[in-house]
Amino acid sequence: MTQELYQEAMKFAGEKHSNQKVPGTNANYLLHISNVAMEVLMAYFENKNFDINTAIQIAILHDVLEDTDTTFDEIAKKFGTPIANGVQSLTKDHQLESKIEKMNDSLERINLMPKEIGIVKLADRITNLQKPPISWSAEKIRLYFEESKSIANALSDKNEYLFERLKSKIKAYENFKINP
Repeated sequence: MTQELYQEAMKFAGEKHSNQKVPGTNANYLLHISNVAMEVLMAYFENKNFDINTAIQIAILHDVLEDTDTTFDEIAKKFGTPIANGVQSLTKDHQLESKIEKMNDSLERINLMPKEIGIVKLADRITNLQKPPISWSAEKIRLYFEESKSIANALSDKNEYLFERLKSKIKAYENFKINP
């Protein structure tokens, strides 16, 4: 992995997410982005059996289509079509009605892509399984817990290290589901 790839993607994401905060905090959204990238890097240190350049760029860019006005073509022009395709597959289809349909569609698309995309999804969910925002209802916490189990099951073959990390985060998150 080159520092230039990391820095170029981080600069792009930083500009695109500049006004976004981590939900329930005052922290800039780059905190989430850097945590997802860190999970991917740790998985690579554990086992170098995937393309770190692809995975790290997608980790950094994974929410730009979903959360900003960035276009697919903009990503493709700057980072290449394979990276744009990876980011697109991690982006929920807002034309689908239910949250469950959106997640199932996303997981199906992720499973059709190279394993680096699934690795990023695992890393993303690991970093999101923190203490839920105070504004979340018990039902929302329960649904997030169930969704996390679905992600783990659907992507269990993408990376053993991240799969095990996600399983342990889900187990810890169960305490929030029971005692929000």
